[in-house]
Amino acid sequence: MSVSVTLATMRRILGQLRHDHRTVGLIVGVPTVLMILLRYVFDDPALFDRVGPMLLGVFPFVIMFTVAGVGTLRERASGTLERLMTLPPGRLDLLLGYALAFGLVALVQVGVVLTISLTWLGLDLSGSVVMLVVAALLNALLGVALGLFASAFARTEFQAVQLLPAFVLPQALLCGLFVPRDRMAGWLEAISNALPLSYAVEAMQQVTRESGVTGTLVRDIVVIAGCAVLALGLGAATLRRRTP
Repeated sequence: MSVSVTLATMRRILGQLRHDHRTVGLIVGVPTVLMILLRYVFDDPALFDRVGPMLLGVFPFVIMFTVAGVGTLRERASGTLERLMTLPPGRLDLLLGYALAFGLVALVQVGVVLTISLTWLGLDLSGSVVMLVVAALLNALLGVALGLFASAFARTEFQAVQLLPAFVLPQALLCGLFVPRDRMAGWLEAISNALPLSYAVEAMQQVTRESGVTGTLVRDIVVIAGCAVLALGLGAATLRRRTP
């Protein structure tokens, strides 16, 4: 691995995003607008306090999954990724550069959404704000890692967008967002236990309900981080040197 190559890749991606104001606006603005709509659609502070934190974990995950997947496909379609793959840098160097760049964008996204949720929208938080930021940021990084991995299965940006329902919707249905996981049929709960978004939502629930750092929260954070690292490793293993 080469730190200089990883940082150079990160700076290149950030430079591209700096000139793409619409994409940056959508990344930061969409989850913020969705949280505002959610608050006033429910129009019930107690219900918003229960559901809002779970969506704080889901929104960054979904949006960063889409941005990372489509962004990588755009690089591949333009030939940029193929040219980079002919150079000495390893696959993992390139993916880490992408992950760091999108991770910094995710940090801005999470910071804006949390600030508005905790101030203007009045989200009541029992746990630590720092742990809430850590959990939300890890969820966004998990979305980035899975998006980079999923991009290996698409040849066009249109196909990359179509991967969203395949990779994300089953997890959203089974993560406990609509029905508590312990009330699901046994086989559905077993499947949900194997999906990373289940631990992302559970971590957000732990932060908002418990005043301290619980063992469940630590386990959830370790699982989310481990899944992100695993997805990056699989993404590096499946990264093609030539575009078919």
